[in-house]
Order: sequence, then C-alpha cells, then structure tokens
Amino acid sequence: MKKILSILIASFLIVGLLAGCGGSSTSSAPAGGDSAAKQEAAATSTGDTEGVQASPEFYAKADLASLSGKKIGVTIQSLQNSYWAGVMTALEEVVKKNGGNITIVACDDSSATQIGQIENFISSGCDLIMVHPSDAAAVEDACAEARTAGIKVMCWDDPMTNTDANWVLNNTDLGIAIGEAAGNFISEHYTEDNKAQIAMINYPQTTILLEREEGILQGLESTAAGLYEVVSSQAGLDANQAQTAMETILQRYPDCRIVTGIGAGAMIGTDEALQIATGGKIPEDMGVFTADVTKQQLEHLMDDTYPARVALGFEGSDEDTGTACASMFALILADNVGAQNVFRGLTPITAENVEAIMAGMK
Repeated sequence: MKKILSILIASFLIVGLLAGCGGSSTSSAPAGGDSAAKQEAAATSTGDTEGVQASPEFYAKADLASLSGKKIGVTIQSLQNSYWAGVMTALEEVVKKNGGNITIVACDDSSATQIGQIENFISSGCDLIMVHPSDAAAVEDACAEARTAGIKVMCWDDPMTNTDANWVLNNTDLGIAIGEAAGNFISEHYTEDNKAQIAMINYPQTTILLEREEGILQGLESTAAGLYEVVSSQAGLDANQAQTAMETILQRYPDCRIVTGIGAGAMIGTDEALQIATGGKIPEDMGVFTADVTKQQLEHLMDDTYPARVALGFEGSDEDTGTACASMFALILADNVGAQNVFRGLTPITAENVEAIMAGMK
C-alpha cells in the first residue's frame, strides 16, 4: 500500500506541473455554513490553455525581498472558513517578513463592497491589488481603473481581462486527478467480480463543479474501468450536507465503501458518516478522495479511524500557498510572469506526507 501511495504522489506531482491544475475558492474548504458553500460554488475554471504552468522553478524566479516597501491590498470573498483564514494569515506573514505592507479585507460576498475596497486601495496608493472576486464581471471596471493608475492587479481564481495576472485552475483536470487517485485505490482492492460501489458527493448546480465531477468520472474510467459502479450521486457542499447525504446513501447501499467528492466538505462529512457506520474500524478497501486542504482533512488523514485516503491540494500547506501567492506578487511587480494566466499545480496529500503538510498549517 505504501509503495502504491508513493507512486501516486510522484505521478500527481508530475501531473500538477504538466496539467496546471490548482486551487481557488474551490479550495476554500467548506467547513459548514452558507458563506463557505457560496465560496465553493463561486469557484471558476478556464478552458483557456494559453498561459504558464506554475512549478517550483516558476516560483523560484521570484525575489521575495523585492516586496520590501511595497504596499499591497487584498480583497477576498470571505474570511469565514478555515482555508481562507489560514492562507491569508500565512500570506500576511510572508509579505511582512520580507518588508512589505499588506492589508487584507473581505467583501463578504458583496460586489458593491468589493468595488469600494478596490477604490480605497487605489486611493491609498497601493503598488499591487489582489482580488478574489465575488463576481469577476462586476469588478472588471474597478480593476481597469487601478491599472490606469499604474497599479498592478492580480486575480485569484478567475480568468479576468483587466489584470496583470490571473492565478487559475482547470476544474476538469482537478476532477481527473481525484478520479485517478480513487481509481488506483480501487484497482488495488477490487476486481470485476467484486466491484467497488462508489458514492459521488457533488454539486452539479454549479457549472464548474459539474466540470470537476465529470473529470472525476474520466479519471475513474481511465484507471479502474470495469472495477466499479457509481451507485449514488448526492449534492453536498459543506460537511453537514455531505454527512447527511452519505448517511442516506448507506441506508440503501450499506456496502458502499468508496467516496469521491468535489471539496473538503465532502471528505469531512462522509468521513464522519463512515466512521459512525463502522465504529471507527475502517476496512482496508474503504476510502474517501476529494480536493482541498484544511486542518480537519489533514487530521482525518492522520487518524486511521477515518477513511480519508487522498486530498488533492494545491501548493500544499497554508505556508506553501501563502509563499506561492507572495511569489506571484513579486513576479507581477517585476513584470516577470510571462503570461496573463498562471495555472497552479496539484499536491496529493496522503497518510505518507500529511505530517509535513500539517507542519505548515496556520
């Protein structure tokens, strides 16, 4: 098992560099509540394949010391969940450590509020503004105004027009990576005569999360064709929704042991349902595979009373993501990005590397 997980990690690191997937508000790890669910639903992908692929070598071009004396304004959708709170804390620490001045505000999913925040950053003379938009179209004009004023603009998530760089992902590719992780696990534990029953925790109401779900199906088919059947698909953005969905699924399909999901809520919620169903005695052929990285997911990966197997993260820990984002700032300020769209990489997190990732969480 450990050998297979090691191969899986290595292969996904390569995929991350070549395919250019990554996280965003989708990585916002819904821990429950409406604001977290809105952030998950607001995630975007781009079919535009023109851009540069983020890699360790790409970020290494950045001189973080060049942030010294720079004034940076950041406006994001919300700080009301663990992913954004952790990453923004790490980002602030990296910028300040390198002598920069950074202000981070949340618009609470209000475009009007976010436009006002961008205008305030313009008035205050920021060198760079980063926006994680509540509605990308709604803030295009404000971002154009910033650029007219000589301010660099970065968007986290959306392939916007009036920016110097967009930090984006492809949700289909992310889904494929999740599906391949589950498929490799299924190939180890199941056969054509003993097919895995799979539950999908999804959210097809949102186009980009439907893309992620479709990618999961592609990944499963490419790695475990003939070895599984999807017995149920249930919507679940946050952990409570996912737990309820899984409990319902288990009533009809008590032998369902594989779960694929579109985000952190899917892992956290179905982990709880399956832990209760098994009394914490997790069979070797049971596993949960989703995207995102939160402390709670990492804790589940470290605890063998939960069936969590792989969380497809992005740069890694909060510190990793905060450092990568700060590196983007430095590259943009130096006009050294190379393209408007920067596609982020993937990091599969398993029991084998989870402790190293946990060490960098805030």
